[in-house]
Amino acid sequence: MKKSEGEGEISSIVAAILRRRGVETAEGQRDFLEPSYDKSRHDPFLLPDMRAAVDRIIAAKKNDEKITIYGDYDIDGMTATVVLWESLQKFGLDVETYTPDRFTEGYGLNIDAVEQIAKDGTKLIITVDNGTLSFDEIARAKELGVDVIVTDHHSPHEDLPDAVAILNPKVVVARNPDSYDEKFLLKKNASKKLYPFCDLCGVGVAFKLVQALQQETVNGKRETGNRRQETDSGLRIADCWLSDGQEKWLLDLVALGTVCDVVGLVDENRANVKWGLEVLKKTRRPGLKAILATAGADPKNVDARTLGFVIGPRLNAAGRLETAKIALELLKTDDEMRALALAEKLEEMNKGRRAIQDEIFGLAAAQIDENDSVAIAAGDDWHEGVIGIVAAKILEKFEKPAFVLSCGTEFAKGSGRSFGEFSCAAAIHHTDTIIEKGGGHLAAGGLTVRTERVTEWKMAIQTYYKSLGLKNQREFLYPAADLTLMNFADLTTELLDEIKLLEPFGQANPAPVFEFANVVILARRTMGRNNEHVKYTFADSDGRKFTAVAFGAAGKFIQGPFDDEGNTQHASILIELTANEWNGRVTVEGRLIRMGVAA
Repeated sequence: MKKSEGEGEISSIVAAILRRRGVETAEGQRDFLEPSYDKSRHDPFLLPDMRAAVDRIIAAKKNDEKITIYGDYDIDGMTATVVLWESLQKFGLDVETYTPDRFTEGYGLNIDAVEQIAKDGTKLIITVDNGTLSFDEIARAKELGVDVIVTDHHSPHEDLPDAVAILNPKVVVARNPDSYDEKFLLKKNASKKLYPFCDLCGVGVAFKLVQALQQETVNGKRETGNRRQETDSGLRIADCWLSDGQEKWLLDLVALGTVCDVVGLVDENRANVKWGLEVLKKTRRPGLKAILATAGADPKNVDARTLGFVIGPRLNAAGRLETAKIALELLKTDDEMRALALAEKLEEMNKGRRAIQDEIFGLAAAQIDENDSVAIAAGDDWHEGVIGIVAAKILEKFEKPAFVLSCGTEFAKGSGRSFGEFSCAAAIHHTDTIIEKGGGHLAAGGLTVRTERVTEWKMAIQTYYKSLGLKNQREFLYPAADLTLMNFADLTTELLDEIKLLEPFGQANPAPVFEFANVVILARRTMGRNNEHVKYTFADSDGRKFTAVAFGAAGKFIQGPFDDEGNTQHASILIELTANEWNGRVTVEGRLIRMGVAA
């Protein structure tokens, strides 16, 4: 495998992949492969309202005021809640947490909760992963003498609530749409006064607030730019681990929320997840240790997939079936025995979640009309905690945006998933005159609508989609090839090791995809209890063989070695590389993504 000239020790293949992804210079490639936490850490005070947020927290400290962190019930919200809860305690503040019930309170702030929090003596509410659209609730808090700081990342409306501060990078993008590219990175010709990267998730924004508070309390003094004022800020760090860069111990939670909320793993996010995985391998948190143990995962081998497919679903199971407070307690506890008991409970809840989800998926899939542009299903009293997952599975099966609604006697609650150029948030906002409330971002969203208006809402969504005139949207479901290779010669374990340097993989940084334009299909074999998986053996023009598997897709990949006339079949294929370990021997195989007739 040839090494690229001027690009260090990486191969020409990995260098080509990086160039394909916009990382063109040798320096840029080194920074990408070895992201520096310090170099990637942007100045938190570039976020609008950060100064107002920090000053209000300082005032809370000086006045001995109680603070309540109001978090969402998903992974992003829970991790953000714990990050702020731990940190504000370290700064010597009186802080509590509040997590709404998915079923009785729904997403975001609600009036009843605000009134109860005020009654309990709180003078400052800090939202995490919600609040940008909470106009009435924040107004009510103000009436009750309670200030609100919003930390969020969801798409805003044109107007914003009357909060003390709104820390939301998407507000920056909304006000400066031409200054950012498709990855929410600041364009080279844009103002350097704008925040450089705006695809932070909720826990990412909360972490920026922690960084700003740290910057404020260096030696107990206030810093502004490069100048240190001699005015005592009033904050003191109660435990040395949060000083001098030791906030990195929070990165296990930041990484978990970032991966599970499916934001782009580039720039600041990439560094946070890369180093957060290293923190997780030696995490001090009994809860994360316990959940890895009950799932049978080795902490030494954790990667982004571990976060998204092992830890994430188990933590989310609590909020989906009962209450997210169970998972939140797991993340907060320092009692190892309590952590183990909670982790075991989450393991059982996750199994129950899968059974409920599979049942509803079957019912929802039967409703989908192939002629509709958007796949929409609705059922009476479907479990609200799993409809988001079902919507994702419907999208995958029918290859179109999907909404799934659970209809109660008076109200229906829905969850949507999308891709390509169709934004869930924009579609939901388009139906504001029909729904009671709703919001989200491009790929996901939620709404509440009166049950009697569900049919009207469905028609409005279909009409809205058609009005956009979108073309070839299914192409967005398939990744573009990073590289087209002529044969299988370079598919070695050495290349597999190099590709690991590109991790963590996820949104905006997927695993590399290779295209082979003309290979021979040697064999096709189905596998699994119901023959749901399929395994292919291919050969290149020199006779080299390569094996690729498509899990759960035997019905999708049906092309065999011979056509109807007995002629050998040739195909073009898209694959990701995977390692197959057997009896201590590692071989390179592929995950089959797409297959077509060879040109």
